[in-house]
Amino acid sequence: MEIKEQNVTRGGEFVIKETNSENVFTPEDFSEEQLMMKQAVRDFIEKEVMPHRERFENKDYQLTEDTMKKAGDLGFLGVAVPQEYGGMGMGFVSTMLVCETISGACGSLSTAFGAHTGIGTMPIVLYGNEEQNKKFVPKLASGEVFGAYCLTEPTAGSDANSGKTKAVLSKDGSHYEITGQKMWISNAGFAKLFIVFARIEDDKNITGFIVPNESDNGIILGEEEKKLGIHSSSTRQVFFNETKVPVENMLSERGSGFKIAVNSLNVGRIKLAAACLDAQKRVTTYAIKYANERTQFKTKIIDFEAIKEKVAIMATDTYVGESATYRAAKDIEDRIKIRHDNGNNFQESELKGVEEYAIECSLLKVALSEDMQNIADEGIQVFGGMGFSAETPMEGAWRDCRIGRIYEGTNEINRMLSVGMLIKKAMKGHIDFINPATKVADELMGIPSFEVPDLTALFSQEKLILTNLKKVFLMLAGAGIKKFGDKLEEHQQMLLAVSDILIEIYMAESAVLRTEKNCNRFGKETQTEQIAMTQLYLYKAVDIIQSRGKEVIISFSKGDEQKGLLMGLKRFTKYFEFPNVIELKNKIADKLKEENKYCF
Repeated sequence: MEIKEQNVTRGGEFVIKETNSENVFTPEDFSEEQLMMKQAVRDFIEKEVMPHRERFENKDYQLTEDTMKKAGDLGFLGVAVPQEYGGMGMGFVSTMLVCETISGACGSLSTAFGAHTGIGTMPIVLYGNEEQNKKFVPKLASGEVFGAYCLTEPTAGSDANSGKTKAVLSKDGSHYEITGQKMWISNAGFAKLFIVFARIEDDKNITGFIVPNESDNGIILGEEEKKLGIHSSSTRQVFFNETKVPVENMLSERGSGFKIAVNSLNVGRIKLAAACLDAQKRVTTYAIKYANERTQFKTKIIDFEAIKEKVAIMATDTYVGESATYRAAKDIEDRIKIRHDNGNNFQESELKGVEEYAIECSLLKVALSEDMQNIADEGIQVFGGMGFSAETPMEGAWRDCRIGRIYEGTNEINRMLSVGMLIKKAMKGHIDFINPATKVADELMGIPSFEVPDLTALFSQEKLILTNLKKVFLMLAGAGIKKFGDKLEEHQQMLLAVSDILIEIYMAESAVLRTEKNCNRFGKETQTEQIAMTQLYLYKAVDIIQSRGKEVIISFSKGDEQKGLLMGLKRFTKYFEFPNVIELKNKIADKLKEENKYCF
């Protein structure tokens, strides 16, 4: 199917452009083939994972390895791998759907799956030469061999390029000898192939290597780490002592390791967002079922408004997160196809397609990992004392999901990256950020309109608010650039606040676009609760943007400038007709009670 490039928003452009809901992909657009794959993965989880929850909690590493082998036998480990290397060669949306469905029931399996299929396999697929792909990838795709990714070191975490592991070329030039220490390596206990990053001589950037795990080649594993959650995921230190690696096992070119690491993380971030989704749905369903069964004061607790509020917000955040995640996933898939149709090879198309949406990948990673934590926390609260018991699934979900805010770059790093990448895109002329920001600055100098717009059409007010929320971002980012220039990145708290505004805009807009599209094709009457969730989320988003915007304005401005910016913030976060938020939450909760599960 031909994709019109003008219908595909470029990465980061959502903050300066309006998007037509008909051009947005939603979960209701999944093909029959995708839904069949989803069901196959769900059947696998219900058979091989759910009955063994207690064993996963009790550090049964062998169970994780055995379950991964079964997933490999069914082809689930090779969904993103091209067919010529033994995989299924599925599109990006399909790989996201598989990742979501296989990840939600067990954090340990989710970690093993993500580490193997993502950072353990894709660096070779995307950066390896033909010989490397043919030699290593088929075994990774089938699960005959498992992979691990050795980047983090005791002194190199968020600053990945500061690693001290060395790679020294042998005198005869046939191999490198790698020496160093890696830590927090997922799958290390059963991986047979490592992607290792090391520095050659005094190179500015690290280099990637494909290193078979052979104990007689100077590789020693530390003990399994004792962790808060993901108990049955193997996490160890890996020590290399003059480990010999043939020169032909260098991944891509010398000094390209940092680029490989960064681009691998982009994919990992959006895949982590997908991995949170099924978990959110499961935890929300657990909470609804329990609240429908538990009686206090001769009343089912789901009939208490205090509980209604909790399950309504849990469901709302899940619905919105799903809307945003698959919107971005399809944008990536479309961009990959556009590049391929324009003559790029597979590797270039995949890499540039994902890189285009690195901003959205970071935003989604932050939003979904934090929503998952909040949903698990509220799930415990709905269960009350039982939620604190290991006999129920809530406390395990709460512990397992905590790592999500650290994986793939901490949420603090991702927040700052998202704003920084957007500004860099603007400076390079990749998106027109300056002109819209200038227009907003000019608008602030003018007299505001007191005319009440026509709000009769569905989402007319919500769309107007979203347009204005984008002006808030442009106002603050423009003022920040003007004030601090290239030193803006030093003002981390300001970047964190502005990134929260960016997150809320993307998430809220994604929900509006999904619900509008479905209202148009299925009828407004079929989307009553979806409309309520969309309006509820936007209301909460406006509150966050008001608070964070005020914090930023006060931090760098004084006097008349401060008054002008605060007036602009008030103008751009204005509601003409406030939604009845309590009524919205009750409406959502009543539907959840009736269905006795997350049902959207």
